Parts: sequence; structure tokens; C-alpha cells
Amino acid sequence: MKRLVLAAALAAVAPAWLPVTVAGAAGPAARGTLVVLNKAEATASLIDLASGRITATVKTGEGPHEVAIRPDGERAVVSNYGTEDRPGSTLTVIDLRAGRSMKTLSLGRLRRPHGIRFLPGGRELLVTAEESHALAVVDADTGRVVRTIATGQEVSHMVAVAPDGKRAYVANIGSGSVTVVDLVAGRVVRHIATGAGSEGVAVAPDGRSLWVTARDADRVAVVDARTLEVVARLPAPSFPIRVQITADGRWALVSCARTGELRVFDAARRTEVARLAMPAGSASGKGRLFGDRFGASPVPIGIVIPPGPPGRAYVASAHADEVVVIDLASRRIVDHLRAGREPDGLGWSPVAVARPR
Repeated sequence: MKRLVLAAALAAVAPAWLPVTVAGAAGPAARGTLVVLNKAEATASLIDLASGRITATVKTGEGPHEVAIRPDGERAVVSNYGTEDRPGSTLTVIDLRAGRSMKTLSLGRLRRPHGIRFLPGGRELLVTAEESHALAVVDADTGRVVRTIATGQEVSHMVAVAPDGKRAYVANIGSGSVTVVDLVAGRVVRHIATGAGSEGVAVAPDGRSLWVTARDADRVAVVDARTLEVVARLPAPSFPIRVQITADGRWALVSCARTGELRVFDAARRTEVARLAMPAGSASGKGRLFGDRFGASPVPIGIVIPPGPPGRAYVASAHADEVVVIDLASRRIVDHLRAGREPDGLGWSPVAVARPR
């Protein structure tokens, strides 16, 4: 019965020319630990993917929004954005093997840290600071701000890093742009107009392009990383908020918060090939970032795709208090993982928590 309901839901939102797949061989399941940030309760849920169970719940700072996993998988670092009336300025470091918080790092005068990524090697982090209109390079062990690069843009939100670690791309919601930063020279190269409400950003594994979700324009912009020109603008209604690209570079996954859908694009052809409806949200919007503005939508936001052959993708449904598991081979929902209140930022580590807490 559940399969029939799912098929009907998918058929209702899929393009007429696309056959809906609800059966068939499933891709390999990921193992390791899924790190889920619960914004409304200031915690991180550590979920063992082999069992689907929470093995540890770790306290963070207020408003944990995004998480970066150190390349060796041993540490997670969380950006503590703060609340509406109290801007955050800290990072929480989590020992993933022990399943506990290690320390809190202060960013000094930088306010509202959000996007966060490790640089290759794992010694330094890139952190956006929305209220400070900046991108910071931070020592991952001490929290020392090594360098601050002003973006000069409004609401510098998410950040992506080129595969060689030489460039960063910062999505600026308020300015509708992406700022290209030369990390070697420590300077801004260019601001690219990518569309109103530019928020999510991801770099293709080969480094040749970047995808940017313009949530207020209901578009996804594809940028040539060599020329820094927009080469395509793809429809993605409604309120496209995050984008991630599979490790083989074949598929781009976009979460649409208002319609409660995950859209799948063929990255090479730049065409939509599938659309999955997330299960309806049932939790109250009270105390959550988007409140009740999206009605019954589950408000899918964060996406993570463990590396390796395309197997599973994980999508945080902020108003359903769960993570939806997508099998990429069959393009179907195969599981639901319970999380805390208002899950959003996601990370994956191959490391398993040593013992339940």
C-alpha cells in the first residue's frame, strides 16, 4: 500500500514524459555516520547508517546551520548561527568517534557564521560570516581567524570550494550573486549575478562548473568556472534552496522548499530528469526559520551524498523532523530517519560512533 501511495505522489509531480520508478534494483547503502543539525533545539544527531538509529545527540551552540567533516572523518565542525535576536560567533567541534562535543571555537568579531567547508588537508576551514559580509579562513584546531576576505555582498551564506582548493565560491542571498575568491592571493576575483536569492552552491567534481540555486527567482544558474559566465538558467520552482552533485558528476540534486520536492538534473545536458515529492510535513512551523509560510510542505533543505558510486542521497525535511533517504539508482524514497527538531545541515563521515550515548 505504501508503494502505491508513493507512486501516485510521484506521478502527480513528475514530468509527463518521465516514467516513475518505484521498484527495481537498489544502489548500495552507505555506511558510517550521518551528522544532522537540528536548528530549533541546538543539537546534532549522529545517526548510524547501518542501523538507521541515533547513536549520540550532541549539544551545539544556538542555531546550528551547517557542518563540515574533516577529510579523515574524525571531526565535525558546526557553524552556530545564533537566534533572531542573538547573532552567533562560534563553532562547535565534535569528536565523531567518541560521539561528543570537544570544544567551542570563538570567531571573535565575526558574526553569524553559516557556510563552512574544510580546505584540502583538513588544517583550515572556510567560514562565511553573514553579518560581517565576509569569508574567513579559520585554523580548525584553535579557531584562530587566519584571514578575513570581505565579500562586499549582502547575506554571504553558503560556500563551496574548487577541487584543488585554490578558489572559493560564496553565494550571497541578499545580492543575488556568487563571489569568486582567489584563496591563494586572498582576494575577490569577481561577483557573478546568478539570480535573486542565490543561496545554495556546489562545484562539479571536475571543477569545471558550479551550480547555484536562486530561490527567489525559482531558477538554478550553471556557471562556467573558467570564464565565470552563467551558461544556463534552469527552471526549479519553487524556492530552490540547496544543490549537491553526485561524485561522478552525472546528477545535480536540488531541494525545493516551498513545493516540498527534490529535483534531479542531468548535469551534462542541464535538463530535469526526475522529481520526487517529499512526504508532507506534520510539525508546527512555530519557532522554525520559515514558520508557516510554506504551508504543509516538509521544507526539504540540506542534502548530502556520500562519496563513491552513486548509492544514496539524504535530504533533511525541516518541517517533518526527519531525513529522507533516496536511492539514486531507482530514484525512489527507501527510508526515513528520525532526527531532532528542524533538521537542516547535513554531513557524512565513514567513521562510526564508538558506543551509544
